[in-house]
Amino acid sequence: MEVCARSAGKMTKVEGYCESGLDLWVDLKIDSNPENDLDHNDLPQPIASPQGSSTRGQLSDLGSQPILGSNFDTDERGSDLLMSASPDADVSKIKISERASEAMEELLSLALAQDPLWQVDKENNTEMLSDVEYMRMVKVRECQSPPSLDVDNSHELEPLLAVSSESSRAVEYFKTSPISIIELLMDLEQWSLAFSNIVSKATLVGVLASTGVERHYDGTLQLMTAEFHAPSPLVPTRESSFARYCKNLDSGLWGVVDVSPETLPQFPSRNFRRRPSGCLIEEMPNGCSKVIWLEHVVVDNRLVHHFFQPLVTSGFAFCARRWVNILIQHFQWSATVRAPNSPTDRGVIIAQPQRTFFLKFSERMVKSFFMDISASRENKWMPFPVSGADIMISTKSSTDDHGKIPGTTTAFATSVHLPAPSKQVFSLLRDVKFRRQWDIYGRNHRFDERAYISNGDNPENGVSILRAINDETKKLKALYMQESYTASTGSYIVYAPFDYEHAGNELMKDECRDHITILPSGFSILPDRSIHRDETGGSLLTIAFHVVAKSPTDEHEPSNQLGLLMHNIIAKTVMSIKEALGFSDLQSND
Repeated sequence: MEVCARSAGKMTKVEGYCESGLDLWVDLKIDSNPENDLDHNDLPQPIASPQGSSTRGQLSDLGSQPILGSNFDTDERGSDLLMSASPDADVSKIKISERASEAMEELLSLALAQDPLWQVDKENNTEMLSDVEYMRMVKVRECQSPPSLDVDNSHELEPLLAVSSESSRAVEYFKTSPISIIELLMDLEQWSLAFSNIVSKATLVGVLASTGVERHYDGTLQLMTAEFHAPSPLVPTRESSFARYCKNLDSGLWGVVDVSPETLPQFPSRNFRRRPSGCLIEEMPNGCSKVIWLEHVVVDNRLVHHFFQPLVTSGFAFCARRWVNILIQHFQWSATVRAPNSPTDRGVIIAQPQRTFFLKFSERMVKSFFMDISASRENKWMPFPVSGADIMISTKSSTDDHGKIPGTTTAFATSVHLPAPSKQVFSLLRDVKFRRQWDIYGRNHRFDERAYISNGDNPENGVSILRAINDETKKLKALYMQESYTASTGSYIVYAPFDYEHAGNELMKDECRDHITILPSGFSILPDRSIHRDETGGSLLTIAFHVVAKSPTDEHEPSNQLGLLMHNIIAKTVMSIKEALGFSDLQSND
């Protein structure tokens, strides 16, 4: 049986899978170098099947061999965490290493398995793991394995009736080497930045095994904590402690697996834990890589807002395809940064340093936006008590934080359901011609796009420089940077305003750009259910504004006057968007 996974909008049959000075004020349009784009119609064929006997033989003893090396390295916090459960820390380390080894073997089995373990939802073009077949596989493995060092299952998520399992698989090809993908996954700073629209925060607790050689990760075992989020304050974050293990499984085949060491008392499972999840990375001809990505988690979704319940409980909100789409976006971004001077359709050439600035500055803007709208504990969201609305407010304070506005700022956000496909909503909010229809701050302004850097195959994905011209004075009022992105798992439009006189002339100076303060606002757009091929159905639109607005009362509690102002802004924006979509008769939170 052929297993299907969406592949950048196309379906390709492979190995039993089918996949589906700032002189800026001239008309510019920058496109990434087409040589850096991977044509999915010309995908290389595998060097060898990853199901070869050498791989199986290499994995046969993983479950019984601890993978701790002599290069053991944990920070003080990691040492305390490992020591907290037992007077003998080595016991904890061995349990974690054995758990990671077993997880790698399970990852390999799940990644290469087909029917009946994986079942295809043809309507939504997704792969779902059969819980019945999975438990049968687990029981068979337990019967064949020696007794575990720890058979205590008391740390499973409770209560069991509230727990659900989410599992998904996606296959994709990348025009980059396996080591580039491995380095991204194993470097905490790179990983958390590249996946900032799903990773709120991450910490490296300790390194339990390592080669000690730069860019050599075979056998590396790390202990990490992370907080995962959906792009709305109405979806609780998922906090997890887990081990991440990297292994060279065979010639040209690598595995990177995450698993929660939930059997250890110092790693309590709150509302979420990771079963073996991660990816197989196979080296392909011409410097390409094939990635099979798996997400397999156990989670309690009871606190998810009813708007997002269908999307989250279906497993779509945190599915493997979402992770893969982010990975695609990252490497397309990297290719655009590295590309030489790129002529546009108007014959204008933009130097690489200028293009690099725009992309890196926009990257910081988008990361800040997703941090601002997530349900992370650091945001301290409070509901504003207005009948018929779910508006959340978070007040933030900053003194001399790098690139942040000093003083007090306030973020306010809401999520609404729209009976329009997400593609239609994205097109409306992205297009500068329609901006004055929904931007209540720009009703008396004309907007135009002065520069555009295309990022990847989709011309709608890129970074824009926008100008706002006052209708009466015909003078430049404001400068905006905007990034837009759309994929099958979601879309966003993020923008940040700049005062032209104070910031506009500094934008292209490398030594100043990281110090330019940024206060992003924007939109996150998700389908209201798992993706359908005809892109029907509605959308879940999250609207977020971040403004300088000091509260006269408590620094973390905005005044009632400020709250009412924010409510009016949100309500008017929602109404304007619905009117532009032709749904003006709907209530704001239908």
